[in-house]
Amino acid sequence: MGTGQKRNSLVVKEAANALHNMKYEISKELNIDTTPIVGDYWGYMTSRDCGAVGGHMVKRMIEAAERSIAEQAFSNVQSGFKAGLQAGGFQQQQDKVPSNPSLNLNSLDKIY
Repeated sequence: MGTGQKRNSLVVKEAANALHNMKYEISKELNIDTTPIVGDYWGYMTSRDCGAVGGHMVKRMIEAAERSIAEQAFSNVQSGFKAGLQAGGFQQQQDKVPSNPSLNLNSLDKIY
């Protein structure tokens, strides 16, 4: 698709620069030669290279969304548990409940 024929529109326009930077960052990580890129026109790149970059971009965005959802769910469970303790008259014992440092969502990626 030539310049000026772009039909895709971003849902979050503020993410344009981040996506642009991510594209070049991933191409460096994959050791893809970006010398054929003229300006920001990737038309001289092979379909295989462009597909690899796009595929890895999607993979990272899905990982980020899953991580965000997991952290949000953990936060909701934790706040619900605290609210249940307070409602059950365990407000004084709430401070005695030890936090579990081994329960870290970031370490789940390393384990699984």
